[in-house]
Amino acid sequence: MGVMLVLRRMSLMGDAISHAILPGAAIGFLIAGLSIPAMSIAGFVTGAFVALSAGLVSRRTILQEDASFAAFYLLFLGIGVLLISTHGGGVDLMCVLLGTILSVNFPSLLLVASISTLTLVIFAICYRPLILSSYDAPFLASIGGKPDRYHVLFLLLVVINLVSAFQAIGTLMALGLMLLPGVAARFWASQVWSLCAVSGIFTFVSGYTGLLLSYHSQWPSGPSIILVAGLIYLVSLIFGRYGSLTRKAHFS
Repeated sequence: MGVMLVLRRMSLMGDAISHAILPGAAIGFLIAGLSIPAMSIAGFVTGAFVALSAGLVSRRTILQEDASFAAFYLLFLGIGVLLISTHGGGVDLMCVLLGTILSVNFPSLLLVASISTLTLVIFAICYRPLILSSYDAPFLASIGGKPDRYHVLFLLLVVINLVSAFQAIGTLMALGLMLLPGVAARFWASQVWSLCAVSGIFTFVSGYTGLLLSYHSQWPSGPSIILVAGLIYLVSLIFGRYGSLTRKAHFS
């Protein structure tokens, strides 16, 4: 998913969607308490609403899609923080924003596994049109494809994956583990399949090393994982095989 966000130039839009999940999770908590299904469904509804509404606004007004995403993101982030602060009871706002990966239970793991499996199946079925719509949407439309349809499908996939991630590493950190490995992989691979493979390796290393760092240093687990992913990105930025700082300096 992170690789596709990079290819479609939607990195910051993904950040907006991740924050739009917060008020939905808060509403789910107010309705059913700490219920994973309720918070996940409500988070998906608000995330999908922001994703689809921002796209609609950009097509019906003079606003570009990034500006409409930013406006909805700020609005829904404010609503979410307000709901949790005033009606959250004993829920720690920082736990919602930063996550508590060490307290993830079996239902949460089952949700993550189910959403990951669904995402892989959809990508296997729609791989070619999704890639083509990322590189050349007008060409896909000229051969009878529906780029808008695949764009909406991808936005919904982003939403459900962020919904599954926010319980573990929070709404502020959810996009980091999705996006940073994909950005870092861009410096080491040049084809989509290799980008996905390298990104998967970086994600595993970030999660494993971040948890070890969190355990031995007594740091929060979510930020520790994102810190490792960020360090991998910085190393890739400097020493990567394709377009890194050292490569640019060498060829110049």
